[in-house]
Amino acid sequence: MRKVKPVVTRNARELAAALGLTPADGAEIELRSELNSKIAEIVRRKALTHAEVARLAKTSRTRITAILNRNTKNVSTDLLLRVLYALGYTAKIKFKRAA
Repeated sequence: MRKVKPVVTRNARELAAALGLTPADGAEIELRSELNSKIAEIVRRKALTHAEVARLAKTSRTRITAILNRNTKNVSTDLLLRVLYALGYTAKIKFKRAA
């Protein structure tokens, strides 16, 4: 049996490259991951239930549960931003030249 060597990545750019994705895909992964992490941090800090967050963001509890479980494959970036805003925060995007 042939051994499979594990690949370790340290950031979204390396992950995209390891998966054969474009650098733009890596940037999107990174942005969505940061949004997801911030939402989870705020919900935890405010001790909100999934239902409370869903009501604030005017979405379903199921979608909030998916976000908080980091299962965002079928969750749009728009919704992530809307949830963040409903929690009282906004995202500030910083532009820099791609490497």
